[in-house]
Parts: sequence; structure tokens; C-alpha cells
Amino acid sequence: MARRYELSVQPGLFGDVSVSRHWGRIGALGQSKEFWFASEAEAFDMAQRVLTQKRRRGYMPPADSQPSPRLPINECFIG
Repeated sequence: MARRYELSVQPGLFGDVSVSRHWGRIGALGQSKEFWFASEAEAFDMAQRVLTQKRRRGYMPPADSQPSPRLPINECFIG
């Protein structure tokens, strides 16, 4: 079963920062969860912890992905 996991860090309108997580089967709507932080550093710390956890579980970037300059991996897949 092919699954996907997407993680993104984006600025909010009022100086806050969000970390969005989306996951599920490839081709399906899946689920999502959003976390808000007062500072960018807190958001990137959380994103890095999640990326480390997902890599340990076997998730890896798709072959054609371009890493973000600020976040090492934006999207991970497991096959």
C-alpha cells in the first residue's frame, strides 16, 4: 500500500508560524493536522522532530523532489 506524508512550515498573517501535516494513501484525501507557534524557531524544531521520526519509520523523499532551502524535506513517501 503506497502512502504519503507531507510536512510544511508556513508563516501566518499575524507573525505566527504554522506546521501543517498531511498523510494518507496516495490518491486519497487523507487526514491533516495543523500546529501554530509564536516563533519560527519553535515551528522548525517541531518540524525537524517529525522528519526525524518519519525517517526512522521508513519514509523517504520521492526521487524527483526538490528540498526546500529552509526545511530539508517537504514531502515523504513510503512504498
